[in-house]
Amino acid sequence: MERFIFFVDNVTSWVGRAFAWCILIMTFGVAYEVFVRYVLRDPTSWAFDISYMMYGTLFMMAGAYTLSRDGHVRGDVVYRLWKPKVQASVELFLYIIFFFPGVLALVISGFEYAGESWFYKEVSVMSPANVPIFQFKYVLPVAGTLLAAQGLAQVARCILCIRTGKWPKHLEDVEETETMLLHQHEDVVITAEELGLKIDQPAEQTEPLK
Repeated sequence: MERFIFFVDNVTSWVGRAFAWCILIMTFGVAYEVFVRYVLRDPTSWAFDISYMMYGTLFMMAGAYTLSRDGHVRGDVVYRLWKPKVQASVELFLYIIFFFPGVLALVISGFEYAGESWFYKEVSVMSPANVPIFQFKYVLPVAGTLLAAQGLAQVARCILCIRTGKWPKHLEDVEETETMLLHQHEDVVITAEELGLKIDQPAEQTEPLK
């Protein structure tokens, strides 16, 4: 079960990091549009399409990655007060009752929606450039499939936690700058305290030289 969790986490991690480059493409597209619009007075007809397609793709494909890192929003006012076994039991119930039906609907509806879009080669109606968008519609079922796989890994986590009383560890990930600095400060304080304890210890008495 732990191997399965580790495998799914690695797959969603790779997908999330790969699609993170969408934000860079979107940034360049918006920056180029701002430059040509306000400096050259010659706005593009495709920048808006690029921006919302890249953002939508990033948002959908990062869902499983965020779930694997336990990064989705949770109302933990009461949740954090529970014991791990109670947390895991509640999460397992919610995954079965709410998560998987919603994700399954996303996969099925997404395939139908993408198939129709591909059939008549849908283009964007947001600009006169007629940018093709039918290929991006397949992001919906793919993202749903990844979410379903990661949901199975989360269910396995819940089962392990119910058995052992401890949550399995998540893969290490990048940290916010504030969190990283806080951890560095804590390490410095601990090290200083340890050195202080060593320095404050009385030195061994030695016999005077004769």
